[in-house]
Amino acid sequence: MDIEQANLTAVERMMESHPVLVGVGKALDVIPGMREDLLLHAGPPITWERASGPMRGAITGALIFEGKAKNEAEAQKLIESGEIALEPCHHHNAVGPMAGLTSASMQVYIIEDKKFGHNTFSNLNEGYGKVLRYGAYSEEVINRLTWMNDTMAPLLRDAIEASGGIDMKALISEQLHMGDEAHNRNKAGSILFLKALAPHIARVAKDGATAGDVLQAIGDNALAVLNPVMAACKAMAIAAHGIEGSTIVSTMARNGTDFGIRVSGLGDQWFTGPVGNPKGLYFPGYTAEDGSGDIGDSTITETIGIGGFAMATAPAIVTFVSGTPKDAMNATLEMYEINYTEHKYFTMPALDFRGTPTGIDIRKVVETGITPRVNTGIAHKDAGVGQIGAGLVRPPMSIFEEALVAYAEKYGF
Repeated sequence: MDIEQANLTAVERMMESHPVLVGVGKALDVIPGMREDLLLHAGPPITWERASGPMRGAITGALIFEGKAKNEAEAQKLIESGEIALEPCHHHNAVGPMAGLTSASMQVYIIEDKKFGHNTFSNLNEGYGKVLRYGAYSEEVINRLTWMNDTMAPLLRDAIEASGGIDMKALISEQLHMGDEAHNRNKAGSILFLKALAPHIARVAKDGATAGDVLQAIGDNALAVLNPVMAACKAMAIAAHGIEGSTIVSTMARNGTDFGIRVSGLGDQWFTGPVGNPKGLYFPGYTAEDGSGDIGDSTITETIGIGGFAMATAPAIVTFVSGTPKDAMNATLEMYEINYTEHKYFTMPALDFRGTPTGIDIRKVVETGITPRVNTGIAHKDAGVGQIGAGLVRPPMSIFEEALVAYAEKYGF
């Protein structure tokens, strides 16, 4: 088995993938395998019994949004009865930030990989604070989701189609040169997203008031572009998955209870361990005691070489996740130790346009004892509250060790 050639193939495919945002559609109509009785969630598989507070809150909110439950008790009853199934977004070529809940009626972004031909998906971003993805499900949360689904999404669909598609690979590359790391900091990327969409929104909108509301919603949300960025990263990761003999990580994801990875040369098997509790900065009135365990599919950004791996290009991120600009630089330098290559197209001005660390190699993680760095939001541990901060976290070393043992067993080493 030529491991080096397998890994070279995997990272080359990851870097050459060309994700383009081509539309918006109803999850039931566009996501493979989506059903009316199915909820998609972030991370590896989870049950209601093992779900964290934010995950339970998001499940509850999704079922309220779908008109299938009125409160958490009814949601729990539906899940435990088997009438509603739970499956990971990753099992359906999709991703979702934090709890990642995507239900049949929700509108989702559609990404097409113009190089390799597959599609990926992500729901729409609600902004910061008291939102569904952080486990909140109050009336105001559901009302916002309904407006986004019924008013904002159709206009975005028409505008994206009128634009001919938005090149997400080019957008990510540019935002890395403008102070974003494209996971927790997407301020520049969201402005680029708004710039690309605004003329088409103005042209296709049926009235000025609706156009203004949608433009303001995007402009006021510094995370507006995160979800299509994540779906684009998922497309890149899929391109690198399933390469026989490769030790490159092709999925990293958390469900609030477990941190899971999948490896290119090991098929769709999950390797899971307990999530950590992020260390960072908390909103006024909250402390680390209030925080939930790490959660979300947004680690797909680190999986393909941005996010926490590109902190050197985004020194201002430390004002949100804690630390100093020097810490941000050192975080990126450390990640070169466990990645297979440097990205051809995602570069960082602060490091003389050096490519971001790309292609987590489970061999290097185990050999060095260094685990990936992840930027993340922090949800309250109780259902219904929402976001309370942001910080940094790492996955457990055990999952990389287990993956390496499984690799040795499969390939006879």
